[in-house]
Amino acid sequence: MVTFSQTPWSRYRARCISLPARSHPSTIRVEEELAKLRSSDPSSFSSIEAICSSLSGLVELYRCINEVLNLPLAQQALASHRREIWVQELVDDSVRFLDICDNTRDTVLLIKESIRELQSAIRRSKYEDSGIENSIAAYICLRKRIKHESLKKSLASLRQMDCTTGASPPLQLENEVTAAVIRVLREASSVTSSIFNSLLSFLAVPVQWRSKPSRWTLVSRLVQKGAISRNNQTERMNELENLEIAMEELRFGSSSRDTEAKEKIEGIVRERLMGLDSSIERIERGTEGLFRELIHTRVSLLNIITE
Repeated sequence: MVTFSQTPWSRYRARCISLPARSHPSTIRVEEELAKLRSSDPSSFSSIEAICSSLSGLVELYRCINEVLNLPLAQQALASHRREIWVQELVDDSVRFLDICDNTRDTVLLIKESIRELQSAIRRSKYEDSGIENSIAAYICLRKRIKHESLKKSLASLRQMDCTTGASPPLQLENEVTAAVIRVLREASSVTSSIFNSLLSFLAVPVQWRSKPSRWTLVSRLVQKGAISRNNQTERMNELENLEIAMEELRFGSSSRDTEAKEKIEGIVRERLMGLDSSIERIERGTEGLFRELIHTRVSLLNIITE
């Protein structure tokens, strides 16, 4: 039996969860993966590294859940309450998570393609040509569009799920097996919602272009490690913001005659593009793997309640 520790972002009260057929390795691994994800510090989810790690953990969690859903005892437990609101809530969440994950995959792919176009433009020409400036403009336009279209829709869907779950009646079942299965699936939904919210919030970070600064102001600001002073306040930047700060100076630096400053800025942009490209590719692999597992979960739940 595993007792889950409380985390600030959990929607459910932690309880002792004893899954059926505890001798089966998958049931133990579900509890272990949930415990690891619940113990994560949500404040760390502003970085790509933390998000990639949480996605990997989520893929493993659903892989174990799908193995549990194949156990006869778990199938019987859910099938016996197929008309209950708790079971229907899990089925509804499964399709919503699929939609959100699919939408996120498309968004990540668009960002990756735009980043690689920027890398290609920098390799092809000097900044005096229009290639880099056009690519920067296209990238910023894309970031604004996906923030206000696809990401906004997914974040709204997550908020709706949170409100629906918060209004659900308490779980009170005499059958311990059924209660344990439903409770652990609820916990998985809670963790999934939190991680998706962190990922979408990361991708939807605002794009803010400021008025043209002096050429040395941004050079000094760029060499800071992920921080920038705005209105006498120091704010921590994520990887997307750091790239856009560098691109802003590259864009405004077209009229600069200082070759050394320009080369330094171009080097910073190339370095940040390379790092972001690698990280976005990791997020892409994570969402791809998660999408496959979510499909299996959805199919398993539908099979259980329709047989």
